[in-house]
Amino acid sequence: MKTTKPTILVVNDDGVTAPGIKALIEVMKEIGGRIVVVAPDSPQSGMGHAITIGKPLRLDKVDLYEGAEMYSCSGTPVDCVKLAVTRIFKGLKPDLCVSGINHGLNNGINVLYSGTMSAAVEGAIESIPSIGFSLDDYTMQADFSPCAKFIKEIALQVLQNGLPPNTLLNVNFPKTKDIKGIKICRQANAKWAEDYDERLDPYKRPYYWISGVYQVNDNGQDNDSWALDNSYASVVPTQFDMTAYNAIAVLNSWKFNV
Repeated sequence: MKTTKPTILVVNDDGVTAPGIKALIEVMKEIGGRIVVVAPDSPQSGMGHAITIGKPLRLDKVDLYEGAEMYSCSGTPVDCVKLAVTRIFKGLKPDLCVSGINHGLNNGINVLYSGTMSAAVEGAIESIPSIGFSLDDYTMQADFSPCAKFIKEIALQVLQNGLPPNTLLNVNFPKTKDIKGIKICRQANAKWAEDYDERLDPYKRPYYWISGVYQVNDNGQDNDSWALDNSYASVVPTQFDMTAYNAIAVLNSWKFNV
């Protein structure tokens, strides 16, 4: 039985100075021994699973929060995990990788675009038990305190029980001081119905600013959107194997004329 406190990697996509990562570090300090933080030097929201291949990366030691070994990275959230594993841990895997706490939800289809979740996915690809945490509050004044006890409990459960192979957890919190509890969910059939607002710059050249409405096309009560709408923390087991296994038999019935 392991008696030493776990080594924990903390990452995010909002940047190394974001209030959300500070809140996550404080929770991890309660349960971890060595806390290593590697986060982007500037916000990287919506970067998905992008990596940097066309320019060099910088990894600078910073001293922001007591009790954590911290690094600022010039790359993407996924770059942060890759550099942590190869250069800081030198191939020795941490016991846990946590990403967040993101300023804004990553439920439904958002998981595909999210830098927060992509960092956690990269942790899982590296066979590290990984969790992404997000809160339904985009402001820098967001109150993360109601999430703390849930984050701690979920992290402890993962450390104690592990996760199935190739699986990570996508955890989202509603914006409320009274979170009712935890719901294990599926990902909702929900997406952004996007539009682009066309504007003119001072030289009368058009430019576009993304906007849109989040649409939930799902009436079930077993999905993350329902859980969040009803003041529960949603926990979705997520995988990076994107094979649609139920479609293999259908495609095998096709008659390819080649």
